[in-house]
Amino acid sequence: MTIAQCLSRAATIAAASILLAAGAQAKDFKIAVGDGAGGTQEALGLAFIEALEENTGGAHSGKLFLNGQLGSEQDTVNDAAIGTLDFSILAINNITPFSPSVGTMTLPYVILSLEDAVTLTQGPIGEELKENTIRDAGVRIIGWAYSGFRVLTNSARPVETVEDLEGLVIRVPRNEIMIATYKAWGVNPTPMAWSETFAGLQQKVVDGQDNPYITVYAMKFDEVQDYVTNLRYIFSIEPLIVSEAVFQDMSEEDQQAVLAAGEAATKASEEFLRAQEETIKQELVSRGMEITDPANDEQEFIDLATEAVWPQFYDSIGGVEKLNAALTALGRDPVE
Repeated sequence: MTIAQCLSRAATIAAASILLAAGAQAKDFKIAVGDGAGGTQEALGLAFIEALEENTGGAHSGKLFLNGQLGSEQDTVNDAAIGTLDFSILAINNITPFSPSVGTMTLPYVILSLEDAVTLTQGPIGEELKENTIRDAGVRIIGWAYSGFRVLTNSARPVETVEDLEGLVIRVPRNEIMIATYKAWGVNPTPMAWSETFAGLQQKVVDGQDNPYITVYAMKFDEVQDYVTNLRYIFSIEPLIVSEAVFQDMSEEDQQAVLAAGEAATKASEEFLRAQEETIKQELVSRGMEITDPANDEQEFIDLATEAVWPQFYDSIGGVEKLNAALTALGRDPVE
């Protein structure tokens, strides 16, 4: 650490001490986390806590409650909205029911890389979605976890084509866009709560599910799933939200500390995915999972999903112009 950095840290600690001496109350914020240990949600949360402690000289901290201990991901949005929960880290599809314009980022095959995800979340479109969630849901997005593409896993057979999906029972979240996508592929998926998914796979109530490699690893799905298909239909983005009521009750200094910690955690999440995803894929293979690529560069999946699903949700995301703004930001042709 440089002398300048040491002086800056000392000043931060001194400022925090003054605030506490003046009667400001130290906080140990509750942070709900849907996933288990070892995933990007936990990594984002830990990075946020570290940065928050640094930014406030240890005056404020946080505690992660993993594996949905504080309720389902959608429940935590409700709890944060009414101010009974401080923070939550959750899959973006679980905010979409509360703020439908966020669905732009969950339309199939809009985001095709980590770079695309960073461009959308950290640019003007991401800022607009943040404002919309405050307005619509009473929560503020302050950080983003990047978890990678939601690959398909199942316990029955390798899947390379849409035809291979026939007869499989696939678990999905209660998300209309994801349900519509599987229906476009000829599957009638089974909506199931996240907390019930492992047991559902284990008991063969459902044959498969989709989630990023890091989530498959963190949730130990390799124990109940044998096959992986490298789908790229949705890139999983998992926002860190704070209750707007809790945020507005903070001092301006604490608000800035929280926002800065969210930015630092977002950067850490990007680095975590780049560093860990390939290693985790190989670990899953070593545990017996078989990885398959879709036939013909996934074109059959892409064509069916974009042609059937995108138009269904133009109205809910705020109009086709919202999708076109995202595509343009990514350097792709708009739809007509």
